[in-house]
Amino acid sequence: MLMKPFSILALALAGLPGVALAAPDLPQVGDVHAPLTVAMPAIPDGGWFTSAELGAITTSGNTNGTSVTGKIDARHETARWSHEFIASGYFKEDEYEDEFGEPVKSRSAQRWATSAKASLKLLGDGRRAFVLATHTDDRFGAYRKYSTVGIGYGSRWYTAPDKTLDVEIGPGYSVGKRDNEEEERGMTVRSAAQFRWQVSPSAFFAQTVSVEKGTGNTHSVAETSLSTKINGSMQMKAGFSVRNDSDVPEDKKNTDTQTSLTMVYSF
Repeated sequence: MLMKPFSILALALAGLPGVALAAPDLPQVGDVHAPLTVAMPAIPDGGWFTSAELGAITTSGNTNGTSVTGKIDARHETARWSHEFIASGYFKEDEYEDEFGEPVKSRSAQRWATSAKASLKLLGDGRRAFVLATHTDDRFGAYRKYSTVGIGYGSRWYTAPDKTLDVEIGPGYSVGKRDNEEEERGMTVRSAAQFRWQVSPSAFFAQTVSVEKGTGNTHSVAETSLSTKINGSMQMKAGFSVRNDSDVPEDKKNTDTQTSLTMVYSF
Protein backbone atom coordinates (compact mmCIF):
# COMPACT_ATOMS: atom_id res chain seq x y z
CA MET A 1 0.00 0.00 0.00
CA LEU A 2 2.93 2.40 0.59
CA MET A 3 4.19 1.98 -2.99
CA LYS A 4 1.16 3.72 -4.50
CA PRO A 5 1.82 7.19 -2.91
CA PHE A 6 5.50 7.01 -3.88
CA SER A 7 4.57 6.15 -7.48
CA ILE A 8 2.14 9.07 -7.66
CA LEU A 9 4.82 11.43 -6.23
CA ALA A 10 7.40 10.26 -8.80
CA LEU A 11 5.00 10.84 -11.66
CA ALA A 12 4.19 14.32 -10.36
CA LEU A 13 7.88 15.27 -10.11
CA ALA A 14 8.55 13.97 -13.62
CA GLY A 15 5.85 16.25 -14.96
CA LEU A 16 7.37 19.41 -13.44
CA PRO A 17 9.55 21.64 -15.72
CA GLY A 18 13.28 21.11 -15.31
CA VAL A 19 12.90 17.91 -13.21
CA ALA A 20 13.90 14.54 -14.67
CA LEU A 21 14.31 11.17 -13.01
CA ALA A 22 16.84 8.84 -14.57
CA ALA A 23 18.92 5.93 -13.51
CA PRO A 24 22.55 6.85 -12.65
CA ASP A 25 23.93 4.62 -15.42
CA LEU A 26 21.94 6.30 -18.21
CA PRO A 27 23.56 9.09 -20.27
CA GLN A 28 22.48 12.67 -19.61
CA VAL A 29 20.36 14.27 -22.31
CA GLY A 30 21.03 17.92 -23.26
CA ASP A 31 18.46 20.59 -23.93
CA VAL A 32 16.74 19.47 -27.13
CA HIS A 33 15.33 22.98 -27.60
CA ALA A 34 18.77 24.67 -27.70
CA PRO A 35 19.56 26.41 -31.03
CA LEU A 36 21.73 24.48 -33.48
CA THR A 37 25.12 25.90 -34.46
CA VAL A 38 27.02 25.30 -37.68
CA ALA A 39 30.80 24.84 -37.48
CA MET A 40 33.08 26.52 -40.02
CA PRO A 41 34.47 24.11 -42.64
CA ALA A 42 37.90 22.83 -41.64
CA ILE A 43 40.78 21.50 -43.73
CA PRO A 44 42.38 18.32 -42.30
CA ASP A 45 46.04 18.46 -41.33
CA GLY A 46 48.15 17.92 -44.42
CA GLY A 47 45.14 18.16 -46.72
CA TRP A 48 44.37 20.30 -49.75
CA PHE A 49 41.25 22.31 -50.42
CA THR A 50 40.79 23.60 -53.96
CA SER A 51 37.93 25.51 -55.56
CA ALA A 52 37.47 26.58 -59.17
CA GLU A 53 34.84 29.06 -60.29
CA LEU A 54 33.69 30.23 -63.71
CA GLY A 55 31.09 32.66 -64.97
CA ALA A 56 30.23 34.04 -68.43
CA ILE A 57 27.82 36.57 -69.92
CA THR A 58 26.98 36.79 -73.63
CA THR A 59 24.78 39.51 -75.11
CA SER A 60 23.32 39.79 -78.61
CA GLY A 61 20.95 42.05 -80.49
CA ASN A 62 21.52 45.79 -80.20
CA THR A 63 24.63 45.06 -78.14
CA ASN A 64 26.91 42.11 -78.86
CA GLY A 65 29.59 41.05 -76.44
CA THR A 66 31.04 38.41 -74.16
CA SER A 67 32.55 38.61 -70.69
CA VAL A 68 34.20 35.76 -68.77
CA THR A 69 35.49 35.62 -65.21
CA GLY A 70 37.23 32.76 -63.41
CA LYS A 71 39.24 31.94 -60.31
CA ILE A 72 41.21 29.05 -58.80
CA ASP A 73 41.92 29.01 -55.05
CA ALA A 74 44.13 26.25 -53.58
CA ARG A 75 44.97 25.95 -49.88
CA HIS A 76 47.19 23.51 -48.00
CA GLU A 77 47.20 23.10 -44.21
CA THR A 78 49.70 21.40 -41.90
CA ALA A 79 50.25 21.57 -38.16
CA ARG A 80 52.74 24.45 -38.53
CA TRP A 81 52.17 25.95 -41.96
CA SER A 82 49.36 27.26 -44.10
CA HIS A 83 49.79 27.86 -47.85
CA GLU A 84 47.41 29.59 -50.25
CA PHE A 85 47.66 30.06 -54.02
CA ILE A 86 45.14 32.12 -56.00
CA ALA A 87 44.85 32.79 -59.74
CA SER A 88 42.02 34.81 -61.29
CA GLY A 89 41.15 36.32 -64.64
CA TYR A 90 38.54 38.55 -66.25
CA PHE A 91 38.05 39.72 -69.81
CA LYS A 92 35.33 41.45 -71.79
CA GLU A 93 35.03 41.64 -75.56
CA ASP A 94 32.52 43.80 -77.45
CA GLU A 95 31.44 43.46 -81.07
CA TYR A 96 30.25 46.33 -83.24
CA GLU A 97 30.03 47.32 -86.90
CA ASP A 98 32.54 49.68 -88.46
CA GLU A 99 31.72 52.38 -91.02
CA PHE A 100 31.63 49.76 -93.78
CA GLY A 101 29.17 47.53 -91.91
CA GLU A 102 31.78 44.90 -91.10
CA PRO A 103 31.74 43.29 -87.62
CA VAL A 104 34.68 44.34 -85.45
CA LYS A 105 35.63 42.91 -82.08
CA SER A 106 37.24 45.08 -79.43
CA ARG A 107 38.68 43.99 -76.09
CA SER A 108 37.49 46.39 -73.35
CA ALA A 109 38.71 44.57 -70.23
CA GLN A 110 41.52 42.12 -69.53
CA ARG A 111 42.94 41.42 -66.10
CA TRP A 112 44.98 38.54 -64.69
CA ALA A 113 46.02 38.27 -61.05
CA THR A 114 48.04 35.74 -59.05
CA SER A 115 49.11 35.53 -55.42
CA ALA A 116 51.02 33.15 -53.17
CA LYS A 117 51.05 33.22 -49.38
CA ALA A 118 52.86 31.13 -46.77
CA SER A 119 51.93 31.49 -43.10
CA LEU A 120 53.74 30.12 -40.06
CA LYS A 121 51.31 29.29 -37.28
CA LEU A 122 52.39 30.77 -33.95
CA LEU A 123 51.27 30.01 -30.41
CA GLY A 124 47.64 30.89 -29.88
CA ASP A 125 44.56 30.45 -32.02
CA GLY A 126 44.76 32.30 -35.32
CA ARG A 127 48.13 34.02 -34.76
CA ARG A 128 50.60 33.70 -37.61
CA ALA A 129 53.55 35.30 -39.39
CA PHE A 130 53.35 35.32 -43.17
CA VAL A 131 55.10 36.20 -46.42
CA LEU A 132 52.98 37.28 -49.40
CA ALA A 133 53.64 37.91 -53.10
CA THR A 134 51.10 39.24 -55.62
CA HIS A 135 51.09 40.21 -59.29
CA THR A 136 48.36 41.87 -61.37
CA ASP A 137 48.36 42.42 -65.13
CA ASP A 138 45.54 44.82 -66.05
CA ARG A 139 45.51 45.92 -69.68
CA PHE A 140 43.01 48.74 -69.11
CA GLY A 141 43.68 49.61 -65.47
CA ALA A 142 45.45 52.55 -63.84
CA TYR A 143 48.55 50.30 -63.65
CA ARG A 144 49.31 47.91 -66.52
CA LYS A 145 51.37 45.79 -64.13
CA TYR A 146 51.46 45.86 -60.34
CA SER A 147 53.54 43.54 -58.13
CA THR A 148 54.06 43.42 -54.37
CA VAL A 149 56.11 41.43 -51.87
CA GLY A 150 55.49 41.71 -48.15
CA ILE A 151 55.75 40.16 -44.72
CA GLY A 152 53.50 40.62 -41.74
CA TYR A 153 51.62 39.39 -38.71
CA GLY A 154 48.05 38.12 -38.62
CA SER A 155 45.65 37.40 -35.80
CA ARG A 156 42.09 36.19 -35.35
CA TRP A 157 40.26 39.00 -33.58
CA TYR A 158 36.87 37.35 -33.29
CA THR A 159 35.69 33.76 -33.22
CA ALA A 160 32.17 32.36 -32.95
CA PRO A 161 30.66 29.00 -33.91
CA ASP A 162 29.57 30.50 -37.25
CA LYS A 163 31.72 33.66 -37.65
CA THR A 164 35.41 34.61 -37.78
CA LEU A 165 37.31 37.87 -38.24
CA ASP A 166 41.02 37.85 -39.18
CA VAL A 167 43.28 40.91 -39.50
CA GLU A 168 46.81 41.39 -40.91
CA ILE A 169 49.41 44.13 -41.03
CA GLY A 170 52.98 44.39 -42.26
CA PRO A 171 55.52 46.17 -44.48
CA GLY A 172 56.14 45.45 -48.14
CA TYR A 173 57.61 46.60 -51.42
CA SER A 174 55.68 47.35 -54.62
CA VAL A 175 56.52 47.88 -58.30
CA GLY A 176 53.96 49.43 -60.65
CA LYS A 177 54.10 50.19 -64.38
CA ARG A 178 51.70 52.60 -66.09
CA ASP A 179 50.54 52.86 -69.72
CA ASN A 180 53.37 55.25 -70.59
CA GLU A 181 55.91 52.69 -69.31
CA GLU A 182 56.61 54.91 -66.29
CA GLU A 183 57.67 52.72 -63.39
CA GLU A 184 57.07 53.35 -59.69
CA ARG A 185 58.85 51.56 -56.87
CA GLY A 186 58.72 52.01 -53.14
CA MET A 187 58.01 50.70 -49.67
CA THR A 188 54.42 50.07 -48.62
CA VAL A 189 52.44 49.30 -45.49
CA ARG A 190 49.70 46.72 -45.99
CA SER A 191 46.70 46.07 -43.77
CA ALA A 192 43.94 43.56 -44.47
CA ALA A 193 40.85 42.03 -42.87
CA GLN A 194 38.68 39.03 -43.69
CA PHE A 195 35.22 38.35 -42.25
CA ARG A 196 33.53 34.98 -42.79
CA TRP A 197 30.02 34.02 -41.79
CA GLN A 198 28.23 30.70 -42.13
CA VAL A 199 24.76 32.22 -42.63
CA SER A 200 23.05 28.83 -42.78
CA PRO A 201 24.05 25.22 -43.48
CA SER A 202 23.81 26.04 -47.21
CA ALA A 203 24.86 29.73 -47.37
CA PHE A 204 28.27 31.33 -46.75
CA PHE A 205 29.17 35.06 -46.69
CA ALA A 206 32.70 36.48 -47.03
CA GLN A 207 34.10 40.01 -46.98
CA THR A 208 37.77 40.86 -47.57
CA VAL A 209 39.47 44.26 -47.56
CA SER A 210 43.14 45.11 -48.18
CA VAL A 211 44.88 48.49 -48.29
CA GLU A 212 48.48 49.09 -49.43
CA LYS A 213 49.77 52.55 -48.56
CA GLY A 214 52.82 53.71 -50.52
CA THR A 215 54.67 56.98 -50.90
CA GLY A 216 52.83 57.97 -54.08
CA ASN A 217 49.74 55.77 -54.25
CA THR A 218 47.26 53.95 -52.05
CA HIS A 219 45.98 50.70 -53.58
CA SER A 220 42.76 49.27 -52.09
CA VAL A 221 40.77 46.14 -52.91
CA ALA A 222 37.45 45.02 -51.39
CA GLU A 223 35.57 41.83 -52.28
CA THR A 224 32.11 40.74 -51.10
CA SER A 225 30.59 37.34 -51.88
CA LEU A 226 27.61 35.18 -50.95
CA SER A 227 27.73 31.49 -51.84
CA THR A 228 24.80 29.07 -51.88
CA LYS A 229 25.38 25.34 -51.77
CA ILE A 230 23.80 23.30 -54.57
CA ASN A 231 25.18 19.86 -53.65
CA GLY A 232 28.22 18.40 -51.93
CA SER A 233 30.73 20.01 -54.30
CA MET A 234 28.86 22.68 -56.30
CA GLN A 235 27.97 26.21 -55.23
CA MET A 236 26.50 29.30 -56.82
CA LYS A 237 28.36 32.49 -55.90
CA ALA A 238 27.36 36.14 -56.25
CA GLY A 239 30.28 38.56 -55.90
CA PHE A 240 31.07 42.25 -55.98
CA SER A 241 34.61 43.68 -56.02
CA VAL A 242 36.02 47.20 -55.89
CA ARG A 243 39.55 48.29 -56.84
CA ASN A 244 40.79 51.80 -56.11
CA ASP A 245 44.03 53.70 -56.72
CA SER A 246 44.47 57.17 -55.26
CA ASP A 247 46.96 58.34 -57.92
CA VAL A 248 45.91 57.68 -61.53
CA PRO A 249 46.50 59.36 -64.94
CA GLU A 250 44.01 61.98 -66.12
CA ASP A 251 42.42 59.60 -68.63
CA LYS A 252 41.80 56.90 -65.99
CA LYS A 253 39.23 56.58 -63.22
CA ASN A 254 40.24 55.91 -59.63
CA THR A 255 37.77 53.08 -59.04
CA ASP A 256 36.93 49.89 -60.95
CA THR A 257 34.02 47.67 -59.92
CA GLN A 258 32.96 44.19 -60.99
CA THR A 259 29.74 42.27 -60.30
CA SER A 260 29.75 38.54 -61.03
CA LEU A 261 27.64 35.41 -60.76
CA THR A 262 29.70 32.22 -60.98
CA MET A 263 29.50 28.48 -60.44
CA VAL A 264 32.04 27.10 -57.97
CA TYR A 265 33.32 23.53 -57.87
CA SER A 266 35.21 22.44 -54.74
CA PHE A 267 37.46 19.39 -54.50
